[in-house]
Amino acid sequence: MKDKYVIYTKNGFLENVLSRDEAIEKIKQYHEHGVDAYIISETEAKRIQEGDEEFHLPKWE
Repeated sequence: MKDKYVIYTKNGFLENVLSRDEAIEKIKQYHEHGVDAYIISETEAKRIQEGDEEFHLPKWE
C-alpha cells in the first residue's frame, strides 16, 4: 500500500489524499502562486482534524 498525503496551509487543508508525486507537483504549483503549503501524511491530517490539534510548522536548522 502506498502512502497518501494531504496539502495543508495555515488556512487549512487544500488538497486531500494524493500520491507523493501528485503532492510534490501541487506544492510546486502553490509555491508559484505565492502560497506557503506543506505536505503532511494522511495520518497527520486525521490527527489534526479529529483531535482539534494545531499544525506544527516544520523547522529546519
